[in-house]
Amino acid sequence: MRWLSFAALLFFALSVTAQDSNKNPNKSEPPILGPHWTQDAARLHAPPASPDMTYHGGPILPTTTVEAIWWGSSWPGYTGDEISGMDKWYSGVGGTSYAATVDEYTDGSGHQVSSTITYSGHVVDGSSVPKHVSTSAVLNEVCKVVPKPVANGYYPVYVDKARGGANYCAYHSWGSCNGTAIEFGFFFKPDGDAGCNPGSTVAGQSEGLQADANVSGHELSETRSDPKGNAWYDSSGAENGDKCAWTFGGPYVLFGSQEWKIQGNWSNYDYDHNTGYANSSGQKGCADGTNYPGPYTK
Repeated sequence: MRWLSFAALLFFALSVTAQDSNKNPNKSEPPILGPHWTQDAARLHAPPASPDMTYHGGPILPTTTVEAIWWGSSWPGYTGDEISGMDKWYSGVGGTSYAATVDEYTDGSGHQVSSTITYSGHVVDGSSVPKHVSTSAVLNEVCKVVPKPVANGYYPVYVDKARGGANYCAYHSWGSCNGTAIEFGFFFKPDGDAGCNPGSTVAGQSEGLQADANVSGHELSETRSDPKGNAWYDSSGAENGDKCAWTFGGPYVLFGSQEWKIQGNWSNYDYDHNTGYANSSGQKGCADGTNYPGPYTK
């Protein structure tokens, strides 16, 4: 779904209510876009009968520059694999067949999403995360630790807090830092969280890293095709990641020789040509790169 009104949401509430507009009624808060529902909550958000996504006039990201932010008092002394693992993930995703599953989407001027994804590394901020994290707080965190962001850069923020009662694992949004437009993401810490666990069988990765990889693919793909919530989505407001949530084309996708279990993304091309795999509603429009016929075009 494209966004949720923060006025109706606390991150640790038992449920959230999706809205069907890309306008944010609470002007002080950036919108929540494309929440990656937990596995239980995703069953309540099945894709509509009209499968293909349509264009609504907004921008896409022809290229993407990413810098990750790890926010929370436990990260400076952290010895696990999530930070280093996601460095590998973001360093490897550009130019892959998985990334190319988003490349068919264009804007009104004919600019096309490309698989050019550049990773600038990560920043660790050891300050404490507040109990309830508003979207504006996440945006402010980005602006604090990256005072000179790249225009339309994407800044995923990984906190050291579990989701508690919230029924989603992550989201993406947008705002500005000192007049520079940016995109950002928000990710709960998924360790020990069955609702956000993709059930990966890839060896050598912790449960937290496996979950981070999957939800990060969801939000990055939606950011590339619908960064402001007014570009590509279907008749229910679902973005390309939403439409294929918790469905997988195979046991893993490849970034070079590195294996990751990541959900696919909705492809109008694959649905129209019957070359995709089925989402949770049985619609064969999902692509994860293993079934990539490429190159995708509009």
